[in-house]
Amino acid sequence: MLKRPELLRTGDKVGVVAPSRVITEIQMAKAFEVFGEWGLDVKRGESLLAKDGYFAGSDDQRRLDLQHMIDDPEIKAIFCARGGYGMTRIIDQVDLSNVEKRPKWIIGFSDITALHLALNAQGVESIHGLMPVQYDYMGVEESLSSLKQLLFEGALNYEVAPDAMNKEGEVVAEVIGGNLSLVAESLGTDTEVATEGKILLLEEIDEYLYKIDRMFMQLRRSGKLRNLAGVIIGDFSQMKDTQIPFGKSVLDLIADHFKDLDIPVAYNFPVGHEAKNLAIPIGREVRLEVLKDVVRLSNVL
Repeated sequence: MLKRPELLRTGDKVGVVAPSRVITEIQMAKAFEVFGEWGLDVKRGESLLAKDGYFAGSDDQRRLDLQHMIDDPEIKAIFCARGGYGMTRIIDQVDLSNVEKRPKWIIGFSDITALHLALNAQGVESIHGLMPVQYDYMGVEESLSSLKQLLFEGALNYEVAPDAMNKEGEVVAEVIGGNLSLVAESLGTDTEVATEGKILLLEEIDEYLYKIDRMFMQLRRSGKLRNLAGVIIGDFSQMKDTQIPFGKSVLDLIADHFKDLDIPVAYNFPVGHEAKNLAIPIGREVRLEVLKDVVRLSNVL
């Protein structure tokens, strides 16, 4: 069982960093308002609003910001401002030993999957959830509420409508994964995704269908789809096709890779790059129930 950081309380100090794509003050305004409503004391990363081309500062700036928040014993949680690309460039130089000694919540998704995988290898839970630049997006209220409940109460009790493609079943296992590109990219690295006996969570955005299939084939050929306990397929948003069509929808494509596995598979679970992006504790043992009339994801009592 992985180490679980303490729940947040009013008055706790939290950090905000931008380890990936560049952000602006305007994009962060709503998040700082929300943190104030939650009663949190916010410490901004020194290079939070820095710019180095596509990135929120140089690799060294972004790495040091993250490292300082990790090493600061007063910081109880670290919110990654946005995704995009950049975490992979710095993850091997980030020292996570202090997170293992003093677990703290680290929150984000998409590009932040690289950090989730590193934390999982270190034996610490983290949260796949909405990021600060998204707090002012339309329709994110439920996502934001799910994040607050997970951080302050430890609550995890989701019920979502079933999908016609679901494979029914029930399982209790640890959740691992995140963004498909980052999960596939981890293969052969020190933070390679460990999937055996686990529930694999996957989501993606803005990719060609043939590339989606290629990444699933990479996971399949490397043995990462063998011996899974279950699968949660989140949103695969803004998928693209080539001039010669791939010939299948993205969900049909994905289903081909799990059709021979006798495990529960939940499709179209509200996780990913859509307004409804429920917070999921990566590394936590949870109960997944894929039933005829409902899909449930909950804490194990």
